[in-house]
Amino acid sequence: MALPQRHRLKGQRVFDSLYRKGRPMNGPFLMLRWQPARAELLPPEQRRHGSSPWRCGVVISTKVHKRSVQRNRLRRLLHQHLRQQPIGREEGPVWLLLSLRPGCAERSSDALLEECQELLQRAGLIR
Repeated sequence: MALPQRHRLKGQRVFDSLYRKGRPMNGPFLMLRWQPARAELLPPEQRRHGSSPWRCGVVISTKVHKRSVQRNRLRRLLHQHLRQQPIGREEGPVWLLLSLRPGCAERSSDALLEECQELLQRAGLIR
């Protein structure tokens, strides 16, 4: 099942903001950047979907895997994991950006999800 629209991050301004101002958390094969949500940066079509405690984008370059089928499989795996987590902060909604690093395609799915879980906990994003 795909990530619901209310949890998706879209828009160049949003991603630029996350790359510039997002707080990074690094793991061997994943990088998590997060920041408090700023609704004014969202594209108009995303504002219509209402407020959500979190929104996420997953970035996987061709350096991770040459085949788009494998990159999409990794993206779906992370989306499914994030949907099942109680993500959020008491201070308000957050935006997340997960970037996968080269070499992660060779890791087991369980190891990748454990690393994702650890990064979310270190960032204090799991309620």
